[in-house]
Amino acid sequence: MILTALLFVVAIIAGAVAAVAGFGIGSLLTPVMALRFPVKLAIAIVSIPHFIGTAARFVRLRQHVDRTVFINFGIFSAIGGLLGALLSARANSPALSIVFGCLLIFAGVSGLIGLTERMRFGRRTAWVAGAFSGFFGGLVGNQGGIRSAGLLGFDVRKEALIATATAIALIVDGARMPVYFYAEHHGIFAAWPLIIGATIGVLIGTLWGVRLLRKIPESKFRKILSALITALGVYMIARVSYRA
Repeated sequence: MILTALLFVVAIIAGAVAAVAGFGIGSLLTPVMALRFPVKLAIAIVSIPHFIGTAARFVRLRQHVDRTVFINFGIFSAIGGLLGALLSARANSPALSIVFGCLLIFAGVSGLIGLTERMRFGRRTAWVAGAFSGFFGGLVGNQGGIRSAGLLGFDVRKEALIATATAIALIVDGARMPVYFYAEHHGIFAAWPLIIGATIGVLIGTLWGVRLLRKIPESKFRKILSALITALGVYMIARVSYRA
């Protein structure tokens, strides 16, 4: 009962954070779900509220998707993410998570000091940045944060950045969910009460978060996103250090 209540509260927060930052549902919900289930099963279970929350966010923001950025960055990011995910079982290492966390901190701090505002991606650079961020995110298992960090390199408005990140996430979710169901379907079906509670919480948080996104001044949005990316990097390094 306590876990259910905790999961519901965290799900609301995760949905709201994801609506503002383009990531956060998996990062926040998976550790809570892992309190009861093995990590691989927890990831598979969280993929359901993650997909539904991402779909709801996409519906609310779909008119803001930047098609040019989606094609030049997003498709390569999705491909790289899937390749990285396929290799993650063989390359899983705490050192990779630490390097990934450092990359997030660097990207976040760069945004806070205004470096990303002076750096804009062209078409070919977007291909490389998309493939690299997707591959590394898939390798470590946290694509959302590095995806949003990469999108900071484009001159787009806040709604376009989050909407485009959401559209990319939907592609990745659609590709990986069948794999999760094939491998963990018994555990997923057994956890349906928690899945329902987490999904409802994520939807509530998403609706609230989209409203908050629209109220955030454009001038402050990139700083807020950069701070959230930095916090994710610190969290990933701290989690690996704690396990060690």
